[in-house]
Amino acid sequence: MEPKVSIIMGSTSDMPVMEEAAKILNDFEIPFEINALSAHRTPARVMEFAKGLYDRGVRVVIAGAGGAAHLPGVIAAVTPLPVIGVPIKSSISIDGWDSVLSILQMPGGIPVATVALNGSRNAGILAAQILGTGDESTYGKVEKFKEELKGKILKANEELSEIKFPFKVN
Repeated sequence: MEPKVSIIMGSTSDMPVMEEAAKILNDFEIPFEINALSAHRTPARVMEFAKGLYDRGVRVVIAGAGGAAHLPGVIAAVTPLPVIGVPIKSSISIDGWDSVLSILQMPGGIPVATVALNGSRNAGILAAQILGTGDESTYGKVEKFKEELKGKILKANEELSEIKFPFKVN
């Protein structure tokens, strides 16, 4: 089985955040791989890796990085595959804003879809949605997932209706 999604991160210290993308892809039964690559410490390896993604079956990349957060942009510069950037609040981070802006503010022609700070779960969902445009099975799984989200909110409102206060009118 070859990976459809490549999850990469600048350091294994990012794994607690990036694990959420892996969990959701696993739930959707989408084959994926996980690697640590550093745009600053192993730039030649990053370039080689990014150039070979398509030939290995990868169709979407989820790249997480903290601090200067160059990894998603470097990957996007080298491959025509869609790249989803996950800004990570790291120990050297300025409340995560440096990571957010580094990934979000890409130059023209090098797009990186950017999710929320530490938002790798949404990155995994977005990867599934992208893959679902060409795969009915994945599309159906994403559609079911969205329906389940709706059901959770409907149930929450039912539970909230049971809470009583003298001036609560619903």
